[in-house]
Amino acid sequence: MTDSIVGPLIDLRSDTVTKPTAAMRAVIAAAEVGDDMTGEDPTVNRLEKMVANLLDKEAAVYNCSGTQSNQMAIRAHCQQGDEILIAESGHIVNFEAGGAAALSGVTARCLPGKGGLLDVEDLAGKVRADNQHCCITRLVCVENTTNLGGGRVWPLKQMARVSEWSRSQGLKVHLDGARLFNATIAGGYTAREFARHADTVSICFSKGLGCPMGSILVGDAATIRLARRARKLFGGALRQAGMMAAAAIYALENHVERLREDHDNARAFAELIAGIDGIRLNVEEVETNLVFFTIDPELGTAAQLSARLLERGVRINPMGSHQLRACTHLDVDRMQVLEAAAAVRDCVQQGFSDVARTSSGPYASR
Repeated sequence: MTDSIVGPLIDLRSDTVTKPTAAMRAVIAAAEVGDDMTGEDPTVNRLEKMVANLLDKEAAVYNCSGTQSNQMAIRAHCQQGDEILIAESGHIVNFEAGGAAALSGVTARCLPGKGGLLDVEDLAGKVRADNQHCCITRLVCVENTTNLGGGRVWPLKQMARVSEWSRSQGLKVHLDGARLFNATIAGGYTAREFARHADTVSICFSKGLGCPMGSILVGDAATIRLARRARKLFGGALRQAGMMAAAAIYALENHVERLREDHDNARAFAELIAGIDGIRLNVEEVETNLVFFTIDPELGTAAQLSARLLERGVRINPMGSHQLRACTHLDVDRMQVLEAAAAVRDCVQQGFSDVARTSSGPYASR
């Protein structure tokens, strides 16, 4: 075994590690800018109008991150003491630092859902009674694609059922669409078709779309006005943000269809490692660019395998004591994916339990 990293790293930790392409850097450099907080950045204004039209919503607000976008939506929809319903694997309740409670005084009722996908039977009976002893159930939050749920894609009919039920209960629906375009590519529907079943939608630009930063929240004009105020309250009001907005526009025009390559690469990686003794993985559940796999406990821990892979120049982080997640993206090509799969095979076959035990906690991001 080598004691040091050899050659360039193959980084499969997350699609958040992507860097802007040369063409994207060019549009960033050429972007027209102004003061966004006063509504005077023309490129931001163009982006917000573009995404609102794309999703057939009235308005949009550009912001710093997917977490900020989700928290702005919660603040806009809810009051202190309210409750949201969400799958127990949802990003909002696992990776946003308790923001709903800390920033808006909102609690979360976490529900089981297969692959992070809720259905009416999961939600039925969960709305609190109109009683002074109870918090008010206000909002249903869904995630497409699911992250901890395994990169699963919401079927359009299932989302329609959940939306219809939610509205029948007087609830609003927020969609955490951090990887919404991965879902549309894999699910065979458009962003507009899916977004019609949500009151607000958050989309992240800094993952598979390859931008250096940024997210956007869309919805009706009144809700987005409240969300824009929340952006200011949370310290996220922007000034000359047109450079990053230009990157997002470029990504929407050039990087959506290429997400198919990431999905194909993820499936290829999954098919290769699924045949390795000691690894458990259902290839049919690999629908997008996320591959979750579990190692047999007698082999060692996920953290130990991650450390051994790093010595081989492959970065795959643990997502628990014996589970890891690989994420394909535009900065990793097919050859590198095949090399990463070979590294996993070699590490498992040669052993890795001698690696010093380190933290096995999940990668606290997307």
